[in-house]
Amino acid sequence: MNDRLLDFAIKYGFLILLFGLIVFFSLATNGFSSPRSAVFVLQSVAITGILALGVTCTLVVDGFDLSIGAVATSALMLSAYSMVILEQSAFVAVVLCLLMGAVVGLVNGLLIVRFRVPDLLATLGIMFLLIGLQRIPTQGNSIATGMSLGNGVVAEGTFSKAFLWIGRHRFDLFIERLLPMPVVIFLVIAVLIWLFLGFTRHGRMMYAIGSNERASALVGASVNRYKIAAYMISGVTASIGGILLAARLGRGDIASGNNLLLDSVAAALIGFAVLGAARPNAFGTAIGALFVGILLQGMTMMNAPYYTQDFVKGAVLVAALVFTFYLSSRRSGARR
Repeated sequence: MNDRLLDFAIKYGFLILLFGLIVFFSLATNGFSSPRSAVFVLQSVAITGILALGVTCTLVVDGFDLSIGAVATSALMLSAYSMVILEQSAFVAVVLCLLMGAVVGLVNGLLIVRFRVPDLLATLGIMFLLIGLQRIPTQGNSIATGMSLGNGVVAEGTFSKAFLWIGRHRFDLFIERLLPMPVVIFLVIAVLIWLFLGFTRHGRMMYAIGSNERASALVGASVNRYKIAAYMISGVTASIGGILLAARLGRGDIASGNNLLLDSVAAALIGFAVLGAARPNAFGTAIGALFVGILLQGMTMMNAPYYTQDFVKGAVLVAALVFTFYLSSRRSGARR
C-alpha cells in the first residue's frame, strides 16, 4: 500500500500541486480564473517556455546552456538593428536572428566537444561575450525609430507590420480575439520537440548519450554531433524567443531579457517533477513554464511585493526537485 501511495505521489504530486495553486489563486483573487487571465498567463510564459525547451535539449545530452538569455536578447537587438538602423525587411531580420542563434549554438557545442571546456564555463563565457557584443553598436542604448545615431543623424527605419504581427496578432477564440501568436508558436515548438525527443531515433539516441555517453560511443553513436545539435537547437529556440519579444515590444529594449535565463532554467528543471519523469522532457518543461506563469500571475494579482517573486520561484524549484529525487530514491531503495 505504501509503495502504491509513493508511486502515486511521485507521478501525480506535482500536477496536484499545480491544480491546488490554480484553485487557491482563483479563490484568493478576483478574475484569476477568467479566460482573459488564462490567456495572459499563456502569453507571459510563451517566450520563457520556448527558451526552456531549448535548455531541455541540452539537459537531455547531459549538458547545460547558460547563454540562452543572452542569445534571446541578442536576437531582440539584432532584429531591431536590422530594421531600424539598416532598414532591412522583416524576412532578413528573422533570418539573421535564426542564423545567429544557430552559430552561437555551434560555437557552444564546439567549445564543449572539441576543446573540452565544461558546458557551464563555455556557455557562461559565451553569455558574457554576447551581453557585451549586443551593446557595442548602440553604445548600450535601446533601439527605437527616430533614435539619434550621432552627428545629427536619426534612425529612419521602422519595425515592419509583418514583423510586429508575429508578436502581437491574436487569433479569434470563442469569446473574443484572445489567443496570441507567441502562444501558438510556443505550442507548436513544444509539440515538435516532444515528438522529436520521445518518438524519433535521434531523440532516443540523445537520451542514451545523456544517460551513458561512453556506452553510446561504443555502440557507434555520433556523440559529438548529437551534442552540437542539442546546443544548436537551444540557440535557435532562444533566438526565436528574442524575435517574439522584439515583435511584441516594437523596440530593441536592452534590458527586456534580464529574467529570461532564470525563468527558463526554472521551467526546465521543474519539468523533472512532472509525472515522475525524473529526467528532462518537453512535456514537463511546458508544464513547468505554465506553473511559473501561474505562480507569478497569482502573486501579482494578490499584490505581492515584486522582490518576493524570485524567492518564491526558488523555493518552489528546490521543493519540486527535492520532492522528485528524494521520493524516487526512496522508491528505488524500497524495491531493492
